[in-house]
Amino acid sequence: MPSINPAPLAYLIGGLAVRGVAGRVFSVLPWGLRVVLIIVNHYSKMSFSYIFSRLDVQQIASAFIVLFAVIDVLGSTPVFITLKQQGRPVNAWKATLISLGLLLGFFFAGDAMLRLFNVDIASFAVAGSLVIFLMSLEMILDVVIFKNMGPIKSATLIPVVFPLLAGAGSFTTLLSLRAEYATVNILIGLLLNMIFVFIVLKATEKVERIISPAAIYLLRKFFGIILLAISVRLFTANLSTLMQNLG
Repeated sequence: MPSINPAPLAYLIGGLAVRGVAGRVFSVLPWGLRVVLIIVNHYSKMSFSYIFSRLDVQQIASAFIVLFAVIDVLGSTPVFITLKQQGRPVNAWKATLISLGLLLGFFFAGDAMLRLFNVDIASFAVAGSLVIFLMSLEMILDVVIFKNMGPIKSATLIPVVFPLLAGAGSFTTLLSLRAEYATVNILIGLLLNMIFVFIVLKATEKVERIISPAAIYLLRKFFGIILLAISVRLFTANLSTLMQNLG
């Protein structure tokens, strides 16, 4: 894995340090969080001081939990083990980075794509809440609603990256969260999820030994109920926004 050239980031850190408290806080953050903040600053054209003022631990925790439930990497552990037994090992670095790239790309470009089709965030959030609702039913009722019928057989890309990690549910959830949470908090929640995904992919067999199949099954049920409640909240909140806009 190639190392990140720290020179551009160091330049930014130095520039921020002159500007005050935001720079000093920025300089002590882990590299991953610094990259997230730089991306937010670049694409949103917001100052770092404003970004720091938008940081909210509760929103970060909520975004993390929602994405954790949707991605459901622990629930997919048996799939990873089966792929390995079939002679199709998953490259943890490749799967994690491609998934993160796809999710970030859709997070920032998805809004432009929606405008292309004359769809606003609230409308997409309502549609996304229905997708999340169906995903929660899959987890609670042990039924299969979304099926992968594609021709690609590579284990890392299909089914690990898509649809398990960066699938339709993750895409719709990210844009749905944008309707309620600050961008920086969502991205931090996403980054934390990707770190957890990498750890699980890197140590699949250890995770399976530590967490029994029964525990994984119970986790799927629990997060299924959480997703169901989240889908209802997203639906009602954004539907009321749409009704107000129509009125």
